[in-house]
Amino acid sequence: MTQPVFDAHLHIVDPAHPLVENDGFMPDPFTVADYRSRIDGLGIAGGAVVSGSFQAFDQGYLIDALRALGPGYAGVTQVPASTTDEQILELHEAGVRAVRFNVARGGSATLDDLDRLARRVHDLAGWHAELYIDARIVDDELGERIAALPATSIDHLGMHADGLPGLLRLVERGVKVKATGFGRVELDPASAIRAIVGVDPTALMIGSDLPSTRARRPFRNEDFELVRRALEPEQVADVFWNNAAAFYLGA
Repeated sequence: MTQPVFDAHLHIVDPAHPLVENDGFMPDPFTVADYRSRIDGLGIAGGAVVSGSFQAFDQGYLIDALRALGPGYAGVTQVPASTTDEQILELHEAGVRAVRFNVARGGSATLDDLDRLARRVHDLAGWHAELYIDARIVDDELGERIAALPATSIDHLGMHADGLPGLLRLVERGVKVKATGFGRVELDPASAIRAIVGVDPTALMIGSDLPSTRARRPFRNEDFELVRRALEPEQVADVFWNNAAAFYLGA
């Protein structure tokens, strides 16, 4: 039987919904149909649709994408701190399961807002927080604040090899990590993967990062094979499916 894959990090760019230029960048369209065509043959059976900086706080694209992709997919949204409890619960009903803080692209949340909002959505709807952040900037104070959050993940292996020691300290405290975006990181993915699962085999989740906007190179199918080779055979099912399915779907 082919190992099913939970794609823990993908973007849908639907020009039918608002897009916001970020640092002079506007992404090309990448619709649900485009995504389905691109992943054909990869064994992807579920995933997480992640809001990008270019989508700001628009929720319409995400709701439509989750409806089209089906119940195996969850949403990761960006919301302002002023979002009401009712709005959060409506998004939860639509399949959203996490809030994202885009620190790397100059997101709007201050650290205090991040802390308060991450705790509020977890208490209200069981959502976790996702951080797009360069692990090199995670000093002791920020690391303590991240580790103290109820449930958190870090995108793209923390971005840089110099941030790996700090990332591993977060993994020790229960933070999850996405093995994604190999075309945008400054590290050896295989070494980072082995280090992370060596600390906590339940911490690592795989994803495509499609359509790889602004990456030096886009996702390649071989990236999944790179992950597989970095793991012990008994770790593959957890990293490719179980860890993320539990984190996003409670499965």
